Amino acid sequence: MASSLTRFLPARFRKNEVVIPVVRIHGAIMAGGGPLRQTVSMAAVAPLLERAFANKAAPAVAIQINSPGGSPVQSRLIHKRIRDLAAEKNKEVVVFCEDVAASGGYMIACAGDVIVADPSSIVGSIGVVSGGFGFVDLLGKIGVERRLHTAGQNKATLDPFKPERPEDVEHLKSLQLDIHKVFIDLVKESRGARLSDDPQLFTGLFWSGGRGVELGLVDRLGDLRSVLRERYGPKAKPVVMQAKRSLFGTRPGGPGILADPAALGGGAVEALVSVAEERALWGRYGL
Repeated sequence: MASSLTRFLPARFRKNEVVIPVVRIHGAIMAGGGPLRQTVSMAAVAPLLERAFANKAAPAVAIQINSPGGSPVQSRLIHKRIRDLAAEKNKEVVVFCEDVAASGGYMIACAGDVIVADPSSIVGSIGVVSGGFGFVDLLGKIGVERRLHTAGQNKATLDPFKPERPEDVEHLKSLQLDIHKVFIDLVKESRGARLSDDPQLFTGLFWSGGRGVELGLVDRLGDLRSVLRERYGPKAKPVVMQAKRSLFGTRPGGPGILADPAALGGGAVEALVSVAEERALWGRYGL
């Protein structure tokens, strides 16, 4: 009975317990969000990180990642915020990869001093991808005339309703190379000598957690509870940071079609397209 009541005592009376704040980063990474999806962005994650690192007694902060990637900008912003807070608060960061920590998800994982994965986790995918659809012939078939007016000859670059121009594709590829270099440099700076010299490392391929250890993308295999107890003692207690609830009892960024009235009207179409984009990100890794 006494042990069951311990959790209700103030922290100063539970001196043997080592609390490790846990921040969960789950979902596709993109600015904003939608009524039908739960996404990851700097705006959504920052308050949780601030609260986790504010725990003065905690020797470390754990980050749980389950993300197929998404926005390189949001990914890098989250990575930088984690590293800045770790330096400011003098905390170790232990990252745990769940089903997938790939592309932007792996970029965030590189903020960890230690990266832990399950043998079946998917990690890596250090590359940049852009996708879209072409509707060049669609409008004519349904009897719709396309009217587009621009100031600037390249303002309508890669317009999906116009034939693709080689110079537009070349510009996009150049942009991708710039972003890819930023990603590669970040991984090299984070992982350093732990990385292998495998020529496939930065080609966009992804691997299992076990293979990730061999390549230096991951430090070790394991699970959150066991690894934290091993590193910080048998009294280590992971505590998941929860988003604060709104006045109506919902958490910002959470799913729920009724959370946004626009979903009941024309906004539902846009929301469904967003869901399809997110599913495509997960589907790339067979999930």
